[in-house]
Parts: sequence; structure tokens; C-alpha cells
Amino acid sequence: QVQLVESGGGVVEPGASLRLSCGTSGFTFSNVGMFWYRQAPGEERELVARIDSNSPNTWYADSVKGRFTIPRDNAQNTVFLQRNNLKPEDTAVYYCKIRKTNCWGLGTRVTVSA
Repeated sequence: QVQLVESGGGVVEPGASLRLSCGTSGFTFSNVGMFWYRQAPGEERELVARIDSNSPNTWYADSVKGRFTIPRDNAQNTVFLQRNNLKPEDTAVYYCKIRKTNCWGLGTRVTVSA
């Protein structure tokens, strides 16, 4: 009954910003850390951001530091991925995952191109 639903993807130009959302249900959201991964076409799935249950402790991949943030709203059981100054290499399907589990959403696709 655990549910993760990513949303907010789309097609944008380089330099644009997008906020992805991962709405959750079926578990105690406030007690767990959350991850955002992405998988570009033909490439390995990559961890890009995580937030601990005791936020604001966060971690970001070097490729996105300074551009992405991962806020969470425990009252809404939602974790966000705010992505600024998007680059073509950010093109990927983005997935939300519960820390220390193999519980994934179905992903939301982001395409960055001129």
C-alpha cells in the first residue's frame, strides 16, 4: 500500500527551473529519509539528492550542487526536487525512493533542450 507518485516533469529550455514533487502515502513519511534519482537514456540510474528524516540534513551529487535542492513538507507527506539552471545533461527520468528500501515511484520525465 506504499505509494510514491512523482509529478512536475516536462520539456524546458536550458536555464529554466522546474520543481518536481513526490507525493507519498502508506507509511510514516516524517520518520524516513527520501532520495531522488535520475536515469538518462542509456545510462545508469544516479542518486542526485537525499534528505534525512531530521531535515534540513541533505546531500547532493556534484553534478547538481548549487542548482538543485530537496525540501520536504511533512504535513503534506511530500518531498520536492527544486531544479534551477537546468542543463541538457539534466535530461532524464526522475524517480523518488524511500531511504533504505526498494520502494520507487514510476518516475517523471524531464527533457532539457533548446
